[in-house]
Amino acid sequence: MAGAGGIAALTAPTAAQADKGKGAGKPEKPGPPKGPGTDGFVWLVGDHHLHSQYSNDAMYRIEDQARRAVAGGLDWIVITDHGNEPFAAHSIEPQREDMLAARERFGDELLLFNGLEWNIPAGEHTTLIMAPGEHEAEVLQEFVERYDANVVDARPGTSENEALALEALGFLEQTRATGRLEDVLVLPNHPARKGIDSPSELRAWQDAAPEVVIGFEGAPGHQAASLPAGMARGRGLYDGGSSEHSFPGYPEESYRTWGGFDWMTATVGGVWDSLLAEGRRWWITTTSDGHQGCGDWVKNPVDELQQTGYDDIPYNDAGDTFQTTGVFPPPVNAGRPVVEYSSFTPGAYNRTWVGATDRSHRAVMEGMRAGRMWVCFGDLIASLDMTLRVVGRGGKPHRAGLGATLEVDGPTEVELVLSIETASRVNHAGLLPQLARVDLILGKVTGPAEDRETITAPATKVVTSWDTSGRDGTLELNHRFTLEEDSYLRVRGTDGKRSQPGFLGADVDPHGPAIDVPGEVDAWEDLWFYTNPIFASVRSAASGG
Repeated sequence: MAGAGGIAALTAPTAAQADKGKGAGKPEKPGPPKGPGTDGFVWLVGDHHLHSQYSNDAMYRIEDQARRAVAGGLDWIVITDHGNEPFAAHSIEPQREDMLAARERFGDELLLFNGLEWNIPAGEHTTLIMAPGEHEAEVLQEFVERYDANVVDARPGTSENEALALEALGFLEQTRATGRLEDVLVLPNHPARKGIDSPSELRAWQDAAPEVVIGFEGAPGHQAASLPAGMARGRGLYDGGSSEHSFPGYPEESYRTWGGFDWMTATVGGVWDSLLAEGRRWWITTTSDGHQGCGDWVKNPVDELQQTGYDDIPYNDAGDTFQTTGVFPPPVNAGRPVVEYSSFTPGAYNRTWVGATDRSHRAVMEGMRAGRMWVCFGDLIASLDMTLRVVGRGGKPHRAGLGATLEVDGPTEVELVLSIETASRVNHAGLLPQLARVDLILGKVTGPAEDRETITAPATKVVTSWDTSGRDGTLELNHRFTLEEDSYLRVRGTDGKRSQPGFLGADVDPHGPAIDVPGEVDAWEDLWFYTNPIFASVRSAASGG
């Protein structure tokens, strides 16, 4: 774990990096990206996985996380404290008060959601996001007491616990339908880290609540864990292996990130593509998974807690612990610097952009559900505009942006139009990123998989790449082809510093992200962006289209 040398110790560039940075300085928020096509969305950047002092392994007040997010250039965040018995017994009411106070303090400057890092029965962790409303705390209390696996002892992958997970998702769907919550979303976090979330469970979760379960965390937080000045561990803390609870069909390579992304996402033709090939609207995000700093708390004995993660060490003379109170004292403003132990500060590295119809909580959630999202590491690019359109035709029915579907009659010539604004400002590490390559990935939509445990999409592959080395400003990239069958397209880009043939071979992915070796990868020297897909539907004359 990093020492108390300040966060600069984890992110300061080397001399060689500083030379490449063209003048290191304070990072600035990139300019607002344009909406897809001419739809004119407001693009808001955020983080749906942050912890506060109401988590048993975190320390920041909700207000502190909000302030850090604003400083990091974010427009929206979700507080997702861990579900457990102390949280259920003590935390929800005071957490609610702090949430309301933070919303009042930051107003329109930051859209602040409450949620939960839910221990889903028979699975691992998921993000739960709730739209603000008068019943937030009431629903959260009931949900944690009835359905959090750590509270109701439902962690093992038994059929009973799998059924309980589906019941819980039905409960969330019902709260949305009845208006107790205006909206609610669920996204599994770091899905391949422990291999507990099987392919059939992912499918079953979305089938149980298709308007609630919208995808997963395609790239985990805890990216700072890889830095030599920090923990020198695996990116995302992906440095374990399979266990008795893991799905046996996952290979050992799945327990590592690839270019910082979860193996399910990074593998072209892999798990994510197998879901998209079914026609599922299954979207990806990235988050910081922001937890705690070390080196700054209110009493020396808690330094041991920071090093070990134990939550039963007294933090005051009265003998209070997290187990007895459901809260830790905040470390900030206690006179010593804070160093993130494995997570970059909100907005510093992991950023999820959402195309919203306006600047509101509901619009962000609706944009996420619609798949109008792209994700980026380390401000590799400043903006992205991606559209699939019919060649020679104009107007809204003949074009589609991220998450949408272009419908055509019979074989049709179409064109993917990609506009990317390259980075013009240094990032959090004081470096000016350089985009080296952009890849277009094309897959066929073949319908529901007969095997619910399938983890491949054989018809998906990289179909073209653009060398963008040395190019600055706004890049216009185009690809024309004849659309003959139901398909989807997605795009990724990289600084080109670490690459290897994809997990399924060079014929599928000739220059994919490299597998991350724990302790040997600097996250700042391996930057990527990924988009969510655009779908295309080809109607035949026989179907009456």
